[in-house]
Amino acid sequence: MLFSFYFFYFFVFFVVPVSAVSLPRSAVVEKVIDGDTVRLSTGQLVRYIGVDTPEVRHRVGDRWVYAPEPYAEKAMAFNKQLVEGKTVHLEWDETEQADRHGRLLAYLFVGNTFVNQTLLDKGLARLYCRQKKYCLLFASTEAAAKLAQRGIWSRAR
Repeated sequence: MLFSFYFFYFFVFFVVPVSAVSLPRSAVVEKVIDGDTVRLSTGQLVRYIGVDTPEVRHRVGDRWVYAPEPYAEKAMAFNKQLVEGKTVHLEWDETEQADRHGRLLAYLFVGNTFVNQTLLDKGLARLYCRQKKYCLLFASTEAAAKLAQRGIWSRAR
């Protein structure tokens, strides 16, 4: 039974191309995992494209240890307030749809709020731009947050 689970996991995340996995256009966020990752009501994990929030936990050997970096809890709480239990619109990048951990990569919108950009604007995330689609927008948003010394860019860190 356990072998079946691991075989299925391996097959879905490493053999089947991501394009073959269903990419929802909208879904309800079931749970916020951290500042830049959520689990959808479909069970899929989604990481936000173009941003990197401080980590809430890190891996030590084969287990996860709760050791939040500065602003990690604020980023997670803000993300939770913004998206948890709400229907989000997901926009997929054509160049990269999943990361090495098997999480889907997407831009998220709640109504007219662009979640990825809002985290940068509040100073709760850093730019992590490998995809080009919104990279200039994200770079200018991060620059404004730095200039205004919001969140992780504040001098009181």
